[in-house]
Amino acid sequence: MRLLGHGLWVVTLTFLTQLGGIAWLIACLSRHRWAAFLGTYAVLSVGAAFVAPQMGRVPLPCIGEPLRMQSLIYCAMNRHYVVPEMALVLQDLAEATEARHPRTPTLVLDASFPFGDGFPLLPHLSHDDGEKVDLAFHYRDADGYRRGVTRSPIGYFAFEQGRTDCAKRFPTLRWDLDWLQPLWPDLTPDRPRMRTVMAHLTADRRVGKILLEPHLTASWGVAHPKVRFQGCHAARHDDHIHIQL
Repeated sequence: MRLLGHGLWVVTLTFLTQLGGIAWLIACLSRHRWAAFLGTYAVLSVGAAFVAPQMGRVPLPCIGEPLRMQSLIYCAMNRHYVVPEMALVLQDLAEATEARHPRTPTLVLDASFPFGDGFPLLPHLSHDDGEKVDLAFHYRDADGYRRGVTRSPIGYFAFEQGRTDCAKRFPTLRWDLDWLQPLWPDLTPDRPRMRTVMAHLTADRRVGKILLEPHLTASWGVAHPKVRFQGCHAARHDDHIHIQL
């Protein structure tokens, strides 16, 4: 049972952070397991930031302007790596958005792990090659734009309600999470900023596909051949934008 427990920790931490499973195995050699795990994981994560660029992935900024991860949790879990071309796409987007709407940071959600094409970034169906990224919406309230604020603490699962033709099915990754929606603050996507983001991304030849729910595509007036519906089998995309090279 002890070996089974350690095995479950290794699998869980590997799927969540990629490097956590290795850190747990090393920590099992120590009498002070949790302290050893945290120290080893920190060393592996910092080391990844230096090694990954030699293998084709670069970390996105965890703090700063005009581009940063929406939450430090994505950096702590090593989910903020992309190929260099995607890093340039995001930097150009951030600078263009900042130029049109001063003091508007571009916030990134899940990207990819530092190593290995094909390594899954759960619960996503893709995000396994450094060429896909999720972006948080820009939000406003009755007083105007809320700088650097998202409706949920991690940017996901605060859905915008609109018509969908997807039937209820099980199992599915299209979670509605109706019980969670009343907990989020009363914010709405900032339409001028979102239109700026979408106009820039659709014009960028490096961007091959953008996933967004059809009701937002229609209400924002951003229809374009690159902007597509992800399908009813995948997670909802009316809480974030998915882009890929």
